[in-house]
Amino acid sequence: MVGPTVRDGAIVYGEIREDSDLPTGWRDRQEAGKYRLERRTDKALFGYNVGPHGWKKYLFPSRERLWTGARTGTSFAIEPEKDEGPPFAFLGVRACEMAAMDVSDKVFGKAGDPGYRERRRKALRIAVQCGQAGGTCFCVSMGSGPAVRAGHDLALTEILTPHRHYFLVEVGSAEGAEVLAGVPLSPATPSDSASAEAIVAKTATSMERTMNPVGLRDLLVNNPEHPRWEIVARRCLSCTNCTMACPTCFCNTTEEVPELSGEKVERWRRWDSCFNSGFSALHGTSVRASTKSRYRQWLTHKLGTWHDQFGMSGCVGCGRCITWCPVGIDLTEEVAAIRTPVAPTQSAEAKA
Repeated sequence: MVGPTVRDGAIVYGEIREDSDLPTGWRDRQEAGKYRLERRTDKALFGYNVGPHGWKKYLFPSRERLWTGARTGTSFAIEPEKDEGPPFAFLGVRACEMAAMDVSDKVFGKAGDPGYRERRRKALRIAVQCGQAGGTCFCVSMGSGPAVRAGHDLALTEILTPHRHYFLVEVGSAEGAEVLAGVPLSPATPSDSASAEAIVAKTATSMERTMNPVGLRDLLVNNPEHPRWEIVARRCLSCTNCTMACPTCFCNTTEEVPELSGEKVERWRRWDSCFNSGFSALHGTSVRASTKSRYRQWLTHKLGTWHDQFGMSGCVGCGRCITWCPVGIDLTEEVAAIRTPVAPTQSAEAKA
C-alpha cells in the first residue's frame, strides 16, 4: 500500500505499513511558490491537501525500460518489457487526483501503452474527500473536485467532532467491497451522511482561487502574441518544476542504451519537459528557443489544445504548478491577464 507520509518537510506518497506512517496531526500551508508543514490542533490523518508528488510516478515511472533487443544474425529480436510488479493500493487519493488518473487513462490509452495499462488495471483506489481547501487549489473551476463522486473503489470522509473521530466509507466497486469484508463496520446514519456532505460543501465554498474554463482553448490559441507571454517569460526559470509536479504532464524522451559488444540494446523512457530547450530540438536546433515560446506552448497545450487531442482539459485544478513554482507563477493569474483586453499603448510597448 502506498499513501501519504511525512518526509523531508513535505507530505509525499510512499509505502504505508501501519497507521503511524500517515501524517497524523499535520497540515500544509500552500501559496504561490510557498509550502510549509505545521501542526494541527487535532489528530486528523488526512488533514492536508496535496504535496509535490502525484500518483503518476507509480503508473508512469520517471524511468522505465520499454524493451530489450538481442542480436540474431544480421538483425535483432525485440523483447518488450513485461510489467511484473506488485499491484498497488493507493490510499488517500483526492478528487483532483482521481480526475488526473482519468486524464492519464485517455493519454496512455490513446498511445496504447501496455505498461501503463497493466499498472492501472492492478491499482486499487482508496479516495479521501477533501476536508479543507488548499491555498492554491481551484478544482471547483475545473469541475474535478473537491467531491469524489465516481471511479473509486472506496471513498473515505474523515469526520472529527469534539467527542468522536471516525470515517464514513462509501463503496464504489466490487473490489472495494471485498477489501471491507471482515472489517467491523457500523451502518451510517443520516446524520453521518449529512456531516460528510457538509464537509465537502464547506471545502468547495472556501476555495479562494478560480479560473473560468469557458472558451479557454480559443482564448489561448488565438492570442499567440499577447504581451502577457513576454511578461511571464521574464519571471519563468524554465526549471520544469511545474511539469514534474503536475499529475497529468506526460512529456518523455527515449534513449537507446547499447552494450559495448553490440550484441544487446535496451530502450529506456524517462520523464522530460516541454520547458527544456532540447525537448523540441529538430536537426540540432530548438523549435522553441525562448522561454516565452516554451511557457506559451505549455499553457496553451495544457488548457487548450489538450481538448483537440483527448477531448478534455489537461488541468485538474490541483494547484501543484503554482505551489512548486520557485518564482510563484500562477496560471490562474496568467489566464485572467490574457482574458483582459490589451490597450493599444500596451501592445505597442510590448512590440517595442
